[in-house]
This record gives sequence, C-alpha cells and structure tokens, in this order.
Amino acid sequence: MGHDRPAKGLTEEQRTDWLRLIRSENVGPRTFRTLLNHCGSARAALDRLPELARRGGASGAPRIYSRADAERELKAAAAMDIRLVALTEPDYPLRLQMIDDAPPPLAVRGQLSALALSMVAIVGARNASAAGVKFAERIARELGEAGFGIASGLARGVDAGAHRASLATGTVAVLAGGHDRVYPPEHVGLAEAIRTDGALISEMPLGWEPRARDFPRRNRLISGLSVGVVVIEAARRSGSLITARMALEQGREVFAVPGSPLDPRCEGSNGLLKQGATLVTEVSDVTAVLQPILGQPMDLSAEEPETPPMHDAEPVSRERERIVSLLGPTPVGLDDLVRLSGSTPRVVRMVLLELELAGRLERHGSGLVSLS
Repeated sequence: MGHDRPAKGLTEEQRTDWLRLIRSENVGPRTFRTLLNHCGSARAALDRLPELARRGGASGAPRIYSRADAERELKAAAAMDIRLVALTEPDYPLRLQMIDDAPPPLAVRGQLSALALSMVAIVGARNASAAGVKFAERIARELGEAGFGIASGLARGVDAGAHRASLATGTVAVLAGGHDRVYPPEHVGLAEAIRTDGALISEMPLGWEPRARDFPRRNRLISGLSVGVVVIEAARRSGSLITARMALEQGREVFAVPGSPLDPRCEGSNGLLKQGATLVTEVSDVTAVLQPILGQPMDLSAEEPETPPMHDAEPVSRERERIVSLLGPTPVGLDDLVRLSGSTPRVVRMVLLELELAGRLERHGSGLVSLS
C-alpha cells in the first residue's frame, strides 16, 4: 500500500471493552471516538458512562452492554469466521478509517486482503434495466482487471451485477444488517461466493434485521471505503443519491452514467451530471480521474489523534447551562456554540457528549447538532 501505519493490535480484553462501549446505549461511532479521547481507554469510558449521562440530564443510568453479552457476541462471530477489526488495527480499510464516523470495530467475513485494494463503489437502481445491469457488470469487470476492488451494497439490480462481475478480482459487500441476516435473502448464495476472494463487512451485531434507516447508514460505508463512486440508474429519490451525497461530504470522486431522459430510473443520475459529476461511458473515464489521486500520498490527519484524557474539558454547571440554552430543535454547528457561549471547543464538545449519552442530542450531517 505504501502507507506506514503503526500496527496497534488490540488485546482480546481491549477488543471486548471496545465492543461493550460501541454497543452501549447512545454510543455511536463519533461518540465512541470522543469517549476514547476523553477517558484514555474503552474500559475507563465504560466506568464513566453513568456519570456523564447523569450530567447530561439522563433520568436513569444508560444501558451498558455487559461483558457476558460481548463475550457471547465475539464467540458467535468466531464460529462464523467473522473477524472484528478495530479502527486502529492495520487490517482496517485505510480510506474508511479517515471518515469521522468510521465504525470502531468492523465485522469482516471473507478475505482481509480484499480490504487493502483501492476501491471503486458501483451503486444504482434495484429495479435496474437490463442495459443498466449489463453496463454495471462491464465496468466492474474492467475496473477489477485494472486492479481495483469493487464496493457495493449487495442489493438487487446494479449492486448484484457489479458484485458478480468482480468476484474473481475482489469485491466488498457492505451489509445493512448483521452477517447472519443477509438482505435480500435471495443473495445469500452471492454473499457466500463473495467470501472466496472478497469480503462482507457490517457494523451491526449478529441477529440484526436491517430496517429502512439502516440503509443510508450503510451507504456512508460504501462511499467511505472507496476512492470514487459510480452511479448507474438512480431515481430522483434513491439510496444511490444518498451514497453520492455522502461521497462528496467525504471528499470522494462522484461519477455518473448518462441515461435516457424518458426513464425515471435515470433522473437522479442525469441530475448528478448536471451538478458536475464526471460522465462515464467507459472504464477509462473512471481510471483517468482516479490514477492521479492514487499516486498522491494519503492524508492521514483524520486518524484518531493520540490525545491525553481531556480532564481540562470538565465544564462547570454555569457553562453547561449556557451551552444547553443555546441549543434547540434547529441544527447548529460547533463553531457557533463556541463563539456564542464563550467556552473552549473542548468544553463545548464535552457538554455535547454528556447530552448525547443522556439521549438528548441529535447529530445531523456536516457536524450540526440539535436537541432531540
């Protein structure tokens, strides 16, 4: 890969603590990172959760994932040949590690080597036309031959075509549910075929049935894994457009395949072209844009900084009240809260962490927050 990363493997004890922390109530990927920075370790964070939630105004103690449950989950994962790869470990996909809400442990089934490939995501309509699926297969096969891995979401239509065409060269399917809840069910066979030379990944626990809101969450991982996203046949309101939007927020390249203006399946992808996405009619349209990017050293500044515990970020009650009073149902940014409260960014982040652990904070795109 050409990128030197410190190999910080977790001990089994630490892996259990990481799993307990991410599975605890009101702890998402961003909160997990903040807690790790604030407390110094997952074990210390677990000890502090009740106090932090109480300070955020929680009526009762947060539900903390028990050691027994975590050990059971790890045992069940091992029985299915699933590896839980932590954010700090060398097998974690490098580009995914750079997004600010990367899953702290990623559950991987299949070949870890597939995660080291430079990825291109191919997404599109579930009810794709025959021509759309055929083009997805062609571009996936040719990108695979050019040395790229293919990332997609294992859905019907375009996703399935892209996965099938890149089975031999390496493809990664991102699941919206647990590894034992492949969706749609008719793609269980395809999932098994992907494992041979590719990988399946999920941030969800085993047994998790995917719900509607899990698919947009899954889409940020498809774009996060990738250097660029190719959209083939996307209706005006579709998951593929959500993936394209997330790709732009993550600084990834967005490509779109033109389609008939008479086909509603192409309204969204044609709209992306009007907004400046790179037009794709052949594989060289993608590789010409991506090769120069891959030749540049990767900026790893988004990696989790090694910061000492944030003990100087303890807010006094007056500061906490002032920051909470600035929040409401309308999303606001951290910079505005810092400016208007007169507190330091660390103190504001601490108050937001407390509110989140109390279940009182909602996070929106672009770093905006509101009271829930």
